[in-house]
Amino acid sequence: MEINRLFDVINYQLQNHPLEDSLANKINNNWKKYATQEVIAIVNSLSTGLLKNGINKGDKIGIISFNRPEWIFADLAISQIGCISIPMYPNSTAEDYAFIINDAEVKLVFYGDQEILAKLQKITTDVQLPFDSYSFDKLKDEKNWEQLLADKDQIDFEKLSELNDGIKTEDLATIIYTSGTTGKPKGVMLSHKNILSNADAVRSIFPSDADGKRALSFLPLCHIFARTAYYAYSQMGISIYYAESMDTIGENLKEVKPHFFATVPRLLEKVYDKIVAKGYELSGIKKALFFWALKLGDQYEPNRKYGFFYNLQLTLANKIIFNKWREALGGNIRFIISGAAALQPRLARVFWAAQIKILEAYGLTETSPGVSFTREEPKNVRIGCVGPLLPGVSVKIADDGEILVKGPNVMMGYYKRPDATAEVMDAEGWFHTGDIGKMEEGIYLKITDRKKEMFKTSGGKYIAPQVLENKFKESTFIEQIMVVGEGEKFPAALVVPAIDAIKEWCDKKGIKFSSDKDLIENEQVLEKFEKERVKINENFAHYEQIKKFKILLAPWTIEGGELTPTLKLKRKKVLSNYEQEIKELYAD
Repeated sequence: MEINRLFDVINYQLQNHPLEDSLANKINNNWKKYATQEVIAIVNSLSTGLLKNGINKGDKIGIISFNRPEWIFADLAISQIGCISIPMYPNSTAEDYAFIINDAEVKLVFYGDQEILAKLQKITTDVQLPFDSYSFDKLKDEKNWEQLLADKDQIDFEKLSELNDGIKTEDLATIIYTSGTTGKPKGVMLSHKNILSNADAVRSIFPSDADGKRALSFLPLCHIFARTAYYAYSQMGISIYYAESMDTIGENLKEVKPHFFATVPRLLEKVYDKIVAKGYELSGIKKALFFWALKLGDQYEPNRKYGFFYNLQLTLANKIIFNKWREALGGNIRFIISGAAALQPRLARVFWAAQIKILEAYGLTETSPGVSFTREEPKNVRIGCVGPLLPGVSVKIADDGEILVKGPNVMMGYYKRPDATAEVMDAEGWFHTGDIGKMEEGIYLKITDRKKEMFKTSGGKYIAPQVLENKFKESTFIEQIMVVGEGEKFPAALVVPAIDAIKEWCDKKGIKFSSDKDLIENEQVLEKFEKERVKINENFAHYEQIKKFKILLAPWTIEGGELTPTLKLKRKKVLSNYEQEIKELYAD
């Protein structure tokens, strides 16, 4: 069968790769599995229930929940009756919900739990049109999504078929609101074709034996990265298990033993930092072997041929050190897909050396999302690049270095914002990404920075902050960093320290401290940071080097407004929140 609409994927799975565990999540310490046929039955029942409750083709329906099978049930049920899904982040603010619900004119909302309900209850007077709401969790005195499920004998298959037939591949399928790093969110309109073209491109480069394999899902389904992954996985017959929470990923990896999962660099950084922290706890020969293996990994390039001695050492390192890393990921990992932000090259090298393939992908919500995707064959990997282009996607580098994209994956436009659409879509149909990059060897796309984030010092030199930030984050003592200095004499940085790593270092040095504040103000600690600054600066030209830094105690968070739900820095917000600290950096 042809796959032209989002809801076609589950029927395609039934015909080609029926699964006993199409979807699964953990309830009361047990994994509840849904077979392909069961998913289809629930989706048809939910679609019927929505129609019986006054929902009509073209209506906008919100989904606000952490990942769970019900998210997919709702998504497919909405899709197959011609309605438009409006996914929202479960950790967004009540104000964000009010803006999106008003802007999209949402008629009904599916939501996950009590915490989300509390935020929805806050905005009852802020929304212009009343909306109905149904919870996925069973909450006292609240309508539950199961109340919408129609009995088997009530399902009007003829009506559902008629609605299915009326939905075209070019029709609007979803409006995804961007995370708003530069202001109010914009609604990205994506058609069935936009998303499916991208899922199909991903499917074409995936291993041919993916049928029957497992993926662990924890990146939010409201983000297009995880959403398109679902449509690709589903077509390939890959079972999807949803992690209980971000805190249980380690445990869930060991239980599910997945073959694939998608993540963002920030989570890989945390995994790596925890591994290194455990390495520091070792002693004697074990500690020496651990850091010997890390040093080997730091030198690794997947596409390079090494001599006998290096290969022998790496084989040994994999047997005695890196094998524990693979076991911690479940023991079956074929590869990990990393996207949504730049990955530190050092992390890519060491994971590849440990036989854990990290495939970097690049894209935006506006491109559904994939533009490029690293292939798993080592000879086709270039560390620091985000892979060759996906089939069907074209890229052009503008005169100023901006990456322009064209293809069936490029959005229909911004909802109700023809002005904003015109700013990013040119007359020839090229989407202007706002990212700066280049093609290495004419094949591999390399992202160097965000066009709007680059700044010029008072000396007229351009600074690419992401390049500096990624290099400085290689230090085990730096948790978060933001480079500043627009219009100033030199670049400087705000630094959030890795408190646990610093405490470990202080314990070994016999440095006493009474509190975290006392710790980051300690002269020896400041001296250590100064040495880190000098050492890392050696990688950059004199005008690029960070001359000063300010250590901050409080980490940047989603709740604090400094990070987007995908853990990207909201630079304007950080600049605003730390205006005084930045002034102090340039006071002399």
